[in-house]
Amino acid sequence: MTFRSLIKCTAGSLLAVASLSAQSAPARSAVAKAGAIPRVADGHPDLTGIWFNATRTPLERADTFAGKATLSDAEAREWEAIETDRWKEGTKVDGGRPVSIQGGAYNVLFYDNGSGLARFDGQNRTSMVVDPPDGHIPPVVPEARNRGRGLSNIPGDYKGQSNDTRCLVGNTPAVPMTPAAYNNNYQIVQSPDSILIVLEMIHDTRIVHMNSKHQPQNVRLWFGDSIGHWEGDTLVVETTNFTDKTRYRGSSMDLKVTERFRRVSDKAIQYRATLEDPSTWTKPWSIELPFNSVPGPLYEYACHEGNYAMLGILGGTAK
Repeated sequence: MTFRSLIKCTAGSLLAVASLSAQSAPARSAVAKAGAIPRVADGHPDLTGIWFNATRTPLERADTFAGKATLSDAEAREWEAIETDRWKEGTKVDGGRPVSIQGGAYNVLFYDNGSGLARFDGQNRTSMVVDPPDGHIPPVVPEARNRGRGLSNIPGDYKGQSNDTRCLVGNTPAVPMTPAAYNNNYQIVQSPDSILIVLEMIHDTRIVHMNSKHQPQNVRLWFGDSIGHWEGDTLVVETTNFTDKTRYRGSSMDLKVTERFRRVSDKAIQYRATLEDPSTWTKPWSIELPFNSVPGPLYEYACHEGNYAMLGILGGTAK
């Protein structure tokens, strides 16, 4: 196991991966059978609960599905069977450890990516990106192509290590809420004035302030400044004021993310996020994902700044 793995894969996260992977992944990442939408005292949908958004649907559409945004149920089952077989633990052994398809950092136990394609509005999606319609993130503008290079993993300097290696914030983005390799669980706690979103990955916590105003431009936050309001039964959250230390896919501090949370049943939320950053991409783009209710609990991810593994990481650079 690498030193990076030692930071990430504590006893708590091991238990979370093994337990929640088994109990949480709904078949096909589908929106569950509809039931009555729970509501709070003021009549708005109640988003409180623990939610799971892992899926085999990639962020961008694979060449295999070029021009095909959705699959029939039969096509989805065929593709999912191939993926399931591809993800079976390999038999090759490296130092007594099975080698995963991800290059050997973890074995398959650690991965928490659902059991199938994301099913949204009754359709099996081939990409999280839904706009542009080709399922691909728009091109990066020339001035942003080299942004952020050389800012991480500087030998011998802990400040040069990545945010997740230092246990500052996770490698799963808090905004937008897209799944990562594992620990794709979120807890939402709702009140009239604010909504709390806790990520399982590195126990990151984000607060959405309702019906408020953004902080001044000189106030920059790890997860941006999230302001929410209701449009009918849809929670709309606009996040700005990002720092230059948490760039999502190379974004600038001018990034604006507009999220829409629509509870469609007692078991599911439909999530859409639109990203705008003219300093990074040639045009805005949007993703869609289902969030499914799971029993939980949300386990501790015992990663903290100053973790002893940092000594080993830096010690490995000594000549």
